[in-house]
Amino acid sequence: MPDVTLTVDGVKVTVPAGTNVVDAARKVNIAIPVFCYHPRMQAVGMCRMCLVQVGTPQIDRETRQPVLDADGNPVIAMMPKLQTGCTTPVSDGMVVKTTTEEVKFAQNGVLEFLLTSHPLDCPVCDKGGECPLQNLTMEWGPGNSRFDYGDKVHFEKPIPLSELVYLDRERCILCARCVRFQDELADDPVLGFDNRGRSWMIISKSDPGFDSKFSGNTTDICPVGALTSSDFRFKARVWELQSKPAVCTLCPVGCNITLDMRHDKLMRVMPRENSAVNDIWICDKGRYGHRFIEHETRLTSPLLRKNGALTEVSWEEALQYVSERLAAVQSAHGGAAIAGLASPRLSNEDLYAFQKLFREQLGSHNLDHVIGAPGEPAHDDLGGLLGVGAGSDLMTLGKGTAVLVIGADPEEEAPVYKLRLRGIAQRGGILINANMRPTKLDNSATTNLHFKPGSELQLTRALLKAVFDLVGSDKLSAKNRGLDQLRQMLYNVKLDEAAAACA
Repeated sequence: MPDVTLTVDGVKVTVPAGTNVVDAARKVNIAIPVFCYHPRMQAVGMCRMCLVQVGTPQIDRETRQPVLDADGNPVIAMMPKLQTGCTTPVSDGMVVKTTTEEVKFAQNGVLEFLLTSHPLDCPVCDKGGECPLQNLTMEWGPGNSRFDYGDKVHFEKPIPLSELVYLDRERCILCARCVRFQDELADDPVLGFDNRGRSWMIISKSDPGFDSKFSGNTTDICPVGALTSSDFRFKARVWELQSKPAVCTLCPVGCNITLDMRHDKLMRVMPRENSAVNDIWICDKGRYGHRFIEHETRLTSPLLRKNGALTEVSWEEALQYVSERLAAVQSAHGGAAIAGLASPRLSNEDLYAFQKLFREQLGSHNLDHVIGAPGEPAHDDLGGLLGVGAGSDLMTLGKGTAVLVIGADPEEEAPVYKLRLRGIAQRGGILINANMRPTKLDNSATTNLHFKPGSELQLTRALLKAVFDLVGSDKLSAKNRGLDQLRQMLYNVKLDEAAAACA
């Protein structure tokens, strides 16, 4: 798309066509306050917090050319009313003003109206210290309120949307971020609005309540303390926490997370932004599934068998015992007599250190991370060879990309990949979902292939055969090895027979 140049508060900025005013201003470090707008979702202009003055070059009706002033500059025609910056696309020559008295008056008024119905919960609200409403009120809001606190309407609190997420109706500003996230990104339309006027509220439309594997993300993007996590509610204040970067090991995605600690206690798990892996999201398993570290039966000290019984020992004694045994085997039989078996759930850093110990210190190349019968192909190895490769960034894929998902249910096996795959399809990419049963990814896929159980191999061979027939081996041979063997293996494959076998 062509670039567009506009002026924001006297600063020129060039951005791609289709960019909205809020994002364009951020390019030159000009903050336009927002509540309902979120850069990962479609703009809706619900909260009116981002009202700004917008003008465009005046066009001569006869010549269809910009009208110029005496100095040769375009005459800017300011729009008669303030515009919502999140829903206004930029255009060439546009002029945006974000600090005029009219804009300040509107921003001040929006915040004053919001605060008339918002409770004074800051001393006990879990969002305190990281609350956009607090921050925007300090910078753009009124210094005092003309509203009598005694007139505030109070509601039941909290309302459990599910076992994991609670709703405080009084705090909700009805920005619909949570509803839109579930509809647009998660494809779980389980939240909605009910009633009208003063009784308008967020409700759960599913049974069980808030039936989604991504519900915890709504507590992150809620711009007030309306949605809170039962896992963290009333347990700590954010300024007491120390965030430790980590990688989630509960599924193959490897989401980047932070472990928010208070002293030696885990208070909550939060997503850590990495556009190539999990963007800014994590699934509920990654968010709430780490409490096993506090379980009473969890091992917290090494156990060493003494006199036939496992006995707690110090780490020094345990490591000394292991190193002496390994050294003895290496000395007597060489490194080839030693083998290492690592968990596939370990992080890349742990696996790197593990293989370095065995290869460089012990002289052993006998390493593996899967357990299977001799001669059987390892499913995990196939995933490593054929799955998402190193350097892949699903966030950058869209139009012009074709993705084949075969025999997998990403929402169950690698939940965040469902969000990434859905995003590829939304950006114009082709998403082909091949499975023996319907999955939630069917709703996002451009093509669904439901094959007969047990026919995965026939389907794969038929697809490869079709690629050979349509593309030709000349174009493939530049990028691939072993094509001659593959061509021979596929020689007798008949597409009509394979289609019948796959049903």
